[in-house]
Amino acid sequence: MILNQQRQVKVSISSLEKFSAKVRRILRIPASAVTVCLVTNAEIAKWNRLYRGKNRPTDVLSFTTDEPSSKQRVRKLHGKGATVALRTTSTPDYLGDIAIAPAVARQNAHRLGRDFDAEMRILILHGILHLMGYDHEADQGQMDRREMSLRRRLGLA
Repeated sequence: MILNQQRQVKVSISSLEKFSAKVRRILRIPASAVTVCLVTNAEIAKWNRLYRGKNRPTDVLSFTTDEPSSKQRVRKLHGKGATVALRTTSTPDYLGDIAIAPAVARQNAHRLGRDFDAEMRILILHGILHLMGYDHEADQGQMDRREMSLRRRLGLA
């Protein structure tokens, strides 16, 4: 699902939804596992400052869920002073949320000589890889290699 919470930059949601579905199919991720939210520069700057200590807007942030996978998910029921934990496998895995600032993406696309739509697709792919556990700041290039391979496959190289 892609939610557009900004109005500064016109974005083709249907095109990005189709691309996101294709990426999820390739990576075998259920449709309900990821939400993409398009936000303003001010909103993403606030989150970048709060969660990464960087006082500026960025193009994309990924927020993984703190919940265990569905096989280990615990549902808590509160009653009469006690908390009861029930294990359930009926809830699908939810990887997390991706926030993208289209205004920053547009600037980056211009700076990098890319089409805006291609830049948005790259950011969706990048965000999903982060939700899957990849971390280009801490690995030895695994995320970059995986992303470039997928970009080629998806026509974004």
